[in-house]
Amino acid sequence: MKKLFTAAALVMALSACSGQQTTTSAEPVNVMSLGQSEITDIRAADAVAVYPKRGKSIERTFVHQPPMIPHKAEYPITLKKNGCMSCHSPAKAKRMKATQIDPSHLLADAKLNNEYYNCTQCHTPQAENKTELVENDFSNK
Repeated sequence: MKKLFTAAALVMALSACSGQQTTTSAEPVNVMSLGQSEITDIRAADAVAVYPKRGKSIERTFVHQPPMIPHKAEYPITLKKNGCMSCHSPAKAKRMKATQIDPSHLLADAKLNNEYYNCTQCHTPQAENKTELVENDFSNK
């Protein structure tokens, strides 16, 4: 049995060295990218978003539009914890000088209705960006 395994290993080792050689010169790789610049090119940094000054709300552009968020919205939002409620809950809004959550989003016991736990689904951060991210032809007239 030992001779059989030795013979099988020898046959496999010889078949691995069957005379095939790899190419020594690498083929050029064509990579399509979103930009037209070379990797070594240096480009200017993206413009930094400018949020409204504290206390100023962003004007709504149509009736029943959910209010825009005038600051970054990088707070954790999960079913167990909603980061927005740390400032915008009825108990904390006045002390934090923040806009209180709309009563329509609350249950009778003043807790957040789970249908509205994902604030950023309707309310989005709004900033004055120097460059347009998406072409927009919207007019409220």
